[in-house]
Amino acid sequence: MSTDSLRTDASSTEAASLDDRHHATDLRERFALPDGVVYLDGNSLGALPRAVPAAVRDAVEQQWGRDLITSWNTHGWWDAPARVGDALGRIVGAAPGQVVVGDSTSVRLHQVLHAAAGLRPERTVVLADPDTFPTDLYVLDGVARQLGWTVEHVAPDEAVDRLRGTDDVVAVVYSHVDYRTGVLWDLPAVTRAAHDAGALAIWDLCHSAGAVAVDLDAHGVDLAVGCGYKYLNGGPGAPAFIYVATEHQAAFSNVIPGWHGHAQPFAMSGEYAPADGIDRARIGTPPMLSLLALEAALTAFDGVEIQDVRARSLSLTGFLRRCIDALVPGTTYASPDDEGRGSQVAVRHPDAYGVVQALIARGVIGDFRTPDIVRLGVAAPYLTHADMLAAATELAAVLEADEHLDPAYSRRSAVT
Repeated sequence: MSTDSLRTDASSTEAASLDDRHHATDLRERFALPDGVVYLDGNSLGALPRAVPAAVRDAVEQQWGRDLITSWNTHGWWDAPARVGDALGRIVGAAPGQVVVGDSTSVRLHQVLHAAAGLRPERTVVLADPDTFPTDLYVLDGVARQLGWTVEHVAPDEAVDRLRGTDDVVAVVYSHVDYRTGVLWDLPAVTRAAHDAGALAIWDLCHSAGAVAVDLDAHGVDLAVGCGYKYLNGGPGAPAFIYVATEHQAAFSNVIPGWHGHAQPFAMSGEYAPADGIDRARIGTPPMLSLLALEAALTAFDGVEIQDVRARSLSLTGFLRRCIDALVPGTTYASPDDEGRGSQVAVRHPDAYGVVQALIARGVIGDFRTPDIVRLGVAAPYLTHADMLAAATELAAVLEADEHLDPAYSRRSAVT
């Protein structure tokens, strides 16, 4: 028996043991996953929860098809943005009445940034990670031009030092998890440092909501945004969410005032008066089918604490790294090897795009991020330790046979 076979047999035994240990958080039966696929791209688009098709069918055929416009009342369409917000809030550690769902992350970023300007009108500097997801930078630069702010590019792990003794910073605007490397930034420490400096803490939770314990209320986060289609599994283009801490809601100014955020929306007044509470962050009519799909998707987390999902995630990603190290010695990682990672393992390789395409051909779906990252997203609720071993085994096979060098895998699709 070869050394590789011995290593694989040992890993198989460990995988079975770990899957047994984490059996209580194995939610795979709540998801519809194709046979023969190890899906490691839930950090881009979550898998389909089994509850969603029936919910969407009912929304289309019964609510829209038969009950028509009466569904705004009889099926609670009007209240859905806040109702789904409360369900999502449980996952990100927000008490009811602080999260509302609808629109896109880009729109939500515009809202929280302009709201921050109103909350800290005397300040003009905002700190941002230069390596964050590009949309965050685009939106921030646009808002800064509008407001006369200065954007300082400061990595999250340097923010505490930059904030010490300062009185010019409006807010820090950071992603909780780096979308490429999977680094989990220290949200509690950065938030404390921002508050000590009189600044606001704004967090983008796109790569952490549903994967790690965020604990917005416990850590005193001021404002946050995130999408619904990654680890929350709400489907392609699922609506985004906005979190406004209760203490800021009375002073929250909505830069995009729409009739759904009006105190008396059906009075049809020509003058805007903001609603009380989190409803003032609403804008216009939400995409109801997507919103109801997200509501159904969130039921996949019923009966499970996010801390336990996180424990499963750390076990899965740690085991994936050990398997890769055993089967592909010398692998270089962009993601940390400890609890400082989110829920992904990022492998560096000069031909990363080809590696990803070759893996997909073998039934292991990850994705590529420029310039050299093979991004393996681990959505803990529907993945197993056996899946991690399978992924590492296929990665080793791809590299051993140089499959990633096939010219067919060098032609890049529009979506990489």
